[in-house]
Amino acid sequence: MARYIGPACRLCRREGQKMFLKGERCYSSKCAIDKRSYAPGQHGQSRKKISDYGLQLREKQKAKRFYGILETQFRNYFDKAEKKKGIAGENLLIMLETRFDNAVYRMGFASSRKEARQLVRHGHFTINGKKANIPSLEVKPGDVIKVKEKSASSPKFKEIREMSISTPNWITVEPDKLEGKILAMPRREDIDTPIAEHLIVELYSK
Repeated sequence: MARYIGPACRLCRREGQKMFLKGERCYSSKCAIDKRSYAPGQHGQSRKKISDYGLQLREKQKAKRFYGILETQFRNYFDKAEKKKGIAGENLLIMLETRFDNAVYRMGFASSRKEARQLVRHGHFTINGKKANIPSLEVKPGDVIKVKEKSASSPKFKEIREMSISTPNWITVEPDKLEGKILAMPRREDIDTPIAEHLIVELYSK
């Protein structure tokens, strides 16, 4: 599967904000955007007037990078969101939030979406008792995500057992059991990812 393998900190600098792509490092003094808040490249520090198209494009790129998705897959998500009932932009964000890897991240089982995706691919989780290793799987209300017994003894997951995890309203977690449950589909107000989805809709509607 195609994926971005370049430096993650460069993406945050390009968008001008922290996207927490490297987990704990993003909260430390090592965070690149704290040291160099301007865009990467030779002309990164120059001031440029951004057109409406430029704003729309940047918002799309930011959404892709937050959720770790490449162009073709992101466009497919948008096409599906547009066909669903409701507001296309909100549908898009809800579909991205209900990805398996994002649910693992929201449950606090990973420090970043990138780490969550890796853990999922390596088969550390089950959904409703069945092995699941596809990051893009759509989770649904009632689904139970649990760390496999063989993985539960690893140092990473031992730490999680003792943590107090804050989760969005549509998810509940029992850290001592290394288990989380999808309570409901997320609503727009439950999604705190700083994305202006209407700009993405405007971009794709041209």
